[in-house]
Amino acid sequence: MTLKTDLEAEVSQIYTGVWDETRTGNVPDPEDVRLNNHAKNLESATVLYADLDGSTNMVDNYQWWFSAEIYQTYLRCAARVIASNDGVVTAYDGDRVMAVFTGNSKNTNAVRSALQIHWAVHYILRPAIKARYKDTTFVLDHVVGVDTSQLRAARIGVRGYNDLVWIGRAANHAAKLTSLSEKPLWITKAVYDEMHATVKYSNGTDIWTKRSWTSMQNAEIYCSTYATAIA
Repeated sequence: MTLKTDLEAEVSQIYTGVWDETRTGNVPDPEDVRLNNHAKNLESATVLYADLDGSTNMVDNYQWWFSAEIYQTYLRCAARVIASNDGVVTAYDGDRVMAVFTGNSKNTNAVRSALQIHWAVHYILRPAIKARYKDTTFVLDHVVGVDTSQLRAARIGVRGYNDLVWIGRAANHAAKLTSLSEKPLWITKAVYDEMHATVKYSNGTDIWTKRSWTSMQNAEIYCSTYATAIA
């Protein structure tokens, strides 16, 4: 058989096959999902994307190893914070990380992660960069987006080269929120309405500001510059 006939057969199998959907309350591992026409259904999950802002300018104007250090330290801090709040890192994509949260406190945990990642940027990462490179004018900026919805995980690729793809509004909208670089933290109304007061207020004052997401049919979203200290 030729590559063409192999591809035609594989594509036909996917399009004509019946999907097997399995409900789950936890984030699946890739090996838990079969390669063809099988999905894990998380009926309610929250997605966080943490993304470096201005990384293109950084790699264009700084030494490669400087950019590598920025990537490593930001993504490492983000991943450690996510794990400490019961989130699961599901993907690294260049200069950003994706995480999924499940359970009754998923929205609160995801938002707390966003607030603590922002604290780490201000009080761990920026001082460390300045201490190491005293004359640099570089300032690390970032954006975190959070949304919640039903989510499905399917497995894509071929044997030996495959990973999970996440299908659902939360995965797409959380990623899109990171393009709103005016403020560092963005969450959807669905997250805001469900999260606990401990990540909504500080001394009785709402730390989130309501905005209209003009590029998404004026959807109601919330932004913040607040940071929650890491113990």
